[in-house]
Amino acid sequence: MAQNNMHNLVTLIKRLEAATTRLEDIASSTIELPQAVPALAATLATPSGPSSTTSPTPQNRVTASAPPALKQAPQEPLPESVEEFDVFINRSVEKYVQASNKLGGLIAEQASKVLQGFEQQRRFLLISTKAKKPDITGSDMVVYQELLKPINEALMAVGSIKESNRGSPVFSQLSAVAEGIMVLAWVTVDSKPYKHVEESLGSAQFFGNRVLKEYKDKDPEQVEWVQAFYQVFRDLAEYVKQYYPNGIPWNPKGLPAAEVAKSLDSAPAAAAALPPPPPPAAGGAPPPPPPGPPPVLQIKDQPTSSSKSEGMGAVFSELNKGEGVTKGLRKVDRSEMTHKNPALRASSTVSDSSTRGKSPAPGKKPKPESMRVKKPPKKELDGNKWTIENFEKHPEPIEIEAEMSHSILISRCNQTTIIVKGKANAVTIENTQRLSLVIDSLVSTVDVVKSSNFALQVLGTLPTILLDQLDGAQVYLSKESTATRIFSSKSAGINVNVLAGDDEDYKEIPLPGQICSYYDEEKGDMVNEIVDHAG
Repeated sequence: MAQNNMHNLVTLIKRLEAATTRLEDIASSTIELPQAVPALAATLATPSGPSSTTSPTPQNRVTASAPPALKQAPQEPLPESVEEFDVFINRSVEKYVQASNKLGGLIAEQASKVLQGFEQQRRFLLISTKAKKPDITGSDMVVYQELLKPINEALMAVGSIKESNRGSPVFSQLSAVAEGIMVLAWVTVDSKPYKHVEESLGSAQFFGNRVLKEYKDKDPEQVEWVQAFYQVFRDLAEYVKQYYPNGIPWNPKGLPAAEVAKSLDSAPAAAAALPPPPPPAAGGAPPPPPPGPPPVLQIKDQPTSSSKSEGMGAVFSELNKGEGVTKGLRKVDRSEMTHKNPALRASSTVSDSSTRGKSPAPGKKPKPESMRVKKPPKKELDGNKWTIENFEKHPEPIEIEAEMSHSILISRCNQTTIIVKGKANAVTIENTQRLSLVIDSLVSTVDVVKSSNFALQVLGTLPTILLDQLDGAQVYLSKESTATRIFSSKSAGINVNVLAGDDEDYKEIPLPGQICSYYDEEKGDMVNEIVDHAG
């Protein structure tokens, strides 16, 4: 009988241990219940039966008050063309930006603007995949200009850095980027835009090759920077050939471009309003308790001096004391006077006037042209770059057979005539006297710097002429080039000749060289007017 009672007692103890283990499992599962299951949490917080009327345990209160997780809308997948453009930015453009950051200064600043331009171009491409093409000839012209405005602002910022730092030692690097940044305009080309990318590379190589030649054996980081910049154009040309061989197709079934742009601009604000991420799932460490209130600083009020002891008021109040102003001064003993004690003066820590830092010596002025060693004349084609320099009183015209990717540099040529046949990319002229230039057509610009008595004749078309620090110039424009834009600065004696009248004779028109400026109180700004001399 005793043996049976002992067996029943052991069985009862085992059953109690099993029930206790089960209750502990239920309690632990209630505490660690994740917030992502709100319905289950509510069920455990309010169980059915008579015990539901009792006060809930702390674990139940915490679980019941957990808010349900909000469902986040699935993100729309990006088109393949936009994804590949992201790869292009992250691989090619970022490599160029990193190389620019190594050099630092203006080069890094300009690279940040280039990156900004490509990022805005990425936004333009994304809009084109969702929107219909705006009617450029109609009412959508303003919308189209607004879409291109961020790209144009980045483009102008890159050029502005170059123009405002003409005296910089890295002017060639800044010029290379400024000439090549026009590559951003490929999105406006409807037929074979990759050709525009290749032409922009030719423009950049005009100054880029100069950097390569100068730093080839001096600074490998400069060479790496130029190669990284060139690679941006090559990768972009391959990308455009693959996805936009005949221009941007837009989306014929898409929404108006203005609505798509507005929805993209509001997307970041909607993303910012999303709730914070849910806490870690069950089994993780519990979150730390919230910090307590900040300690209260008990600052004792101390008597402050009156306002008369501060600032200039304190100075005048001391001076108004009269003879009493010197009461606080200590009488200097004879042994402490340096002018009467040579030994003390020798050990004085006061700096002598002879050890004062000297002013820097003025920089050496450059030698005049007449005293410089004359280098031999040079005319050569290196890649896509023509170099013509050091020609003096050449008896016959110098002719060049140029192509669209060729850039031409003319330097230190005096009393010489140069003829450029074919359509070239750009022409840069510097430090010349009595140079005559005849061109057929150009893709971009003629840039003339520090020259005198310059003459230019355009037989075909020319978009832009840049004149800086010129003393006398004659420009002859053909009928096809009458829309040429001329930018002049620090120049005088410039005349433009255009064909006018039935006889098609040249009409000479001088460019303004004097400007009157005054402040207008009504406008609140300076007013600049060109001065016309009647006579």
